[in-house]
Amino acid sequence: MNLLQNPTTKLLQSHRRFTVCSPSPSLSRRRFSVRSSLPSLAQNAKYNAELRAAVDAVERACRLCVDVKRSLFTSDGRILEKNDQTPVTIADFGAQALISLELGKLFPSIPLVAEEDSAFLRSNNLVDSVVNVVTDKASSQDKALTQADVVEAIDRRGEFGPKPATYWVLDPIDGTRGFVKGSEALYVVGLALVVEGQIVLGVMGCPNWKVDKSASKPHEYENEPGIIMAAHVGCGTWAKGLPDLQNPEVNWYRCLVDGYTLVHKGRYCISESQTWDSLPLSSSFGSTTDVDNVGDEEVLLLPTCCGSLCKYLMVASGRASVFIQRARVDRVIKVWDHAVGVICVQEAGGKVTDWNGDQLDLAADEVERKALFPPGGILVSNSGLHQEILEIIASKSSVIS
Repeated sequence: MNLLQNPTTKLLQSHRRFTVCSPSPSLSRRRFSVRSSLPSLAQNAKYNAELRAAVDAVERACRLCVDVKRSLFTSDGRILEKNDQTPVTIADFGAQALISLELGKLFPSIPLVAEEDSAFLRSNNLVDSVVNVVTDKASSQDKALTQADVVEAIDRRGEFGPKPATYWVLDPIDGTRGFVKGSEALYVVGLALVVEGQIVLGVMGCPNWKVDKSASKPHEYENEPGIIMAAHVGCGTWAKGLPDLQNPEVNWYRCLVDGYTLVHKGRYCISESQTWDSLPLSSSFGSTTDVDNVGDEEVLLLPTCCGSLCKYLMVASGRASVFIQRARVDRVIKVWDHAVGVICVQEAGGKVTDWNGDQLDLAADEVERKALFPPGGILVSNSGLHQEILEIIASKSSVIS
């Protein structure tokens, strides 16, 4: 039995109504055309121009990642190491530069909050390597890209304060450990747009995602790896196979969370750096990874995948019921590991809160908008299990701070 298969899903009655609005006059944009189409419900949505650009940019970044990965294990210079011991690649910096450049052409006034900065590349004379991979995947340029163009794109930042702000949030590769592990490991390119403090759209791309053949998907992508997932506030969450840039017209299909309503029947994801015993639910339920032998007082833990965004992807697509992460004093939770996942899960009918049941505070880091400080941790669910899990957590009140 496939642990990642999605059972029959149902549209939750609590899911918000679709809304189609006129374009926002508050965001500076230019006329443009991109190859990617949108789900029908998002064609005329309020931020449809931004969503089109985000889908196109993430698709390009995924193709960049795929091409770099092909050469990863035959070129000694492509795997790098950051000071925090997280492996990072030319693809990581290249994806950030590429997406920043593509968005900067169209929405130059909207700043970017992203994971990487160019200091490492410059100190190791690796900027040219990034220029080369970005040039290959960028849309048409009036002039050849330079080192200065790429460095500026990677370091594009904004100035923030206590007031609600508008900005892009990008994780160029969430799950870089998975990126360097092998062809089957999952990693995600994640991009979200925050407008006046609210996440309004998000796009995730996962080049190694395998289509769930048990679900209703377009037949042309049953054997094609890769997924693009997109969400727009009020328009639902949709996905399609990762298309070739020369053949971008691929049908979108609707994504819904699963329908489990009993805590012990749900399918769970946890951070690879944490154990089930470290979580408050462990006092009520044991855990197993054996799908065929789940005891009456056990829950099913799905195989660990690298990074947080692939776990959001699994919940939003109905392959997992819950992703739970405990906050740690020795590690800061970063906004780019969660922002795009939040809207994709919510628009698929799910719910994302801290362990007190409150929405994540994107403005808690007033200066840079990089950090999140959720009391206790973060709970992502199919909505049907959310309240009961929060009650279990609250009964262990010492875990929330």
